Amino acid sequence: MTSVLAPSRTYSSPQLSARETEILREWLLCDSKSEAASRLFVTAATVSTHISRIRDKYMRVGRPAATKTSLLVRALQDGVVSIDEL
Repeated sequence: MTSVLAPSRTYSSPQLSARETEILREWLLCDSKSEAASRLFVTAATVSTHISRIRDKYMRVGRPAATKTSLLVRALQDGVVSIDEL
């Protein structure tokens, strides 16, 4: 019998910078880009720019993430955030 919780796939993870990871985590844990920006002491435009670059990096490794939900799934798969944090 196969465990339902055991990962069955290997994913290619994009090489996110420490700042990209920080911004991605904060944005996923907030309700909006402006809230994340406020917590990180940057503008919402800066958050948007980083999120766009993160999406591009996921696209380049064959794991598109066009929505916040799909980016959350990628972040969970890659261990950027855990379900307990949400």
